[in-house]
Amino acid sequence: MTASYEVPAGVPVEEAEFAGLLPATRRALLHRLATGQAEGRTPSLVGAVMRDGQMVWSAGRGDVGGEVPGADTQYRIGSITKTLVAVLVMRLRDEGLLGLDDRLGKHLDAPEGGDATIAQLLSHTSGLAAETGGPWWERTDGALRPELADIFGERPQRHVAGRLHHYSNPGFALLGALVERLRGEGWYEVLRREVLEPIGMERTTLAPRAPHAEGWAVHPWADVLLPEPAVDTGRMAPAGQLWSTAADLCRFAAFLSNGDDRVLTAATLAEMRAPETEPQGPDWSGAYGLGLQLTRRDGRLLFGHTGSMPGFVGTLWVSPEEEAAAVVLSNLQSLFNTPAITADLLRTVAEHEPRIPQPWRPLADADTALLELTGPWYWGAAPFTLRLGAGRALRLAPLGGAGRGAAFRAEDDGTWTGLDGYYAGETLTVVRGADGAVSHLDIGTFVFTREPYEAGGAVPGGVDTSGWR
Repeated sequence: MTASYEVPAGVPVEEAEFAGLLPATRRALLHRLATGQAEGRTPSLVGAVMRDGQMVWSAGRGDVGGEVPGADTQYRIGSITKTLVAVLVMRLRDEGLLGLDDRLGKHLDAPEGGDATIAQLLSHTSGLAAETGGPWWERTDGALRPELADIFGERPQRHVAGRLHHYSNPGFALLGALVERLRGEGWYEVLRREVLEPIGMERTTLAPRAPHAEGWAVHPWADVLLPEPAVDTGRMAPAGQLWSTAADLCRFAAFLSNGDDRVLTAATLAEMRAPETEPQGPDWSGAYGLGLQLTRRDGRLLFGHTGSMPGFVGTLWVSPEEEAAAVVLSNLQSLFNTPAITADLLRTVAEHEPRIPQPWRPLADADTALLELTGPWYWGAAPFTLRLGAGRALRLAPLGGAGRGAAFRAEDDGTWTGLDGYYAGETLTVVRGADGAVSHLDIGTFVFTREPYEAGGAVPGGVDTSGWR
């Protein structure tokens, strides 16, 4: 049951529209947002929090057209657009129209980048240049680059494909063109029909629709503003064109958290969140998946994306641990620290109102053959436990904390596939003897037995016949 609270005196109605959080939590969130807007000298700022699939708080600061902005005010979201384009590409993969290991040139007559795989383009490991050839594409009309070949400069390939992470805006222009090639229509029309409409993101558009913020630059040494252009970037649009709202991005965050079988399954979204690149930065706190940024803040692993265009900066972070997300959108031309504010909103909710776990419930059915697999196992002399979960899932965990654990997904052929850690992608096979009884587990040739170095021929290299001594 949703709690109901009286709106404190002086609190705007739009700020208290959602009663899912306690008054003290809402005030702490508002304080962080207000501090960020004031200290960052930002013309306007909107923040929102999603929890358990619903937007539970939003607030705005500053001025948009003489009004305080709200969760329905549009801002340009910049590179958050890339995650939406990545969803389209993964839909094509799930439909069997392409493979992530396919080279782009197999599907698209690309002027550059054709040797890169689809996965490399999604994860910014294609080696393509970070930006287009001049002039700066974010502030100039896309008519200057009418064809794909026009987006590249003299040195389009800066690194060998697959060697390292190098962020590439032109790479996502190519992915947008790939969607158009395989769907036979414009990428945004495909996005609207296949993603935005099913999720309910009615205020996410290619061009701004009122109410929307104007983009501004703030003078570094005086409190005065300069308007920024908001051009149609044409071929580069899949890299950062879209406009959206805090409310729509909360809906998108709920989708990224739980999936929607009309768009993408939860399993595919989990695949997108897996790091495709090495952690970035001196503190190894960030990496990149398939169209998703990964970062570690306050001990939590977050995923989502940041975005900027002239006059706009925004961030969407999702915390799987908290089943929550936060969005911050602003109209300021600066690398203003919206990622930190967004992470702080998540931390505030987690600290003020720790997530209450779902009630434990027994499995709907229990297969005796699977129950037989649970309990202690040994890799050599190292002890592990194997637990059974819903959907015939298994989880291997070391006893004592040291060792290689992993979750495993059941496959139709009676095996299991590792989902994380050292065993990600590896196959777990239950090996049975001639009498049908379980002999051991084989995980990528690693043998697990019921006793430490169990005699009987299962352990590779054999076991000393004189036994333990």
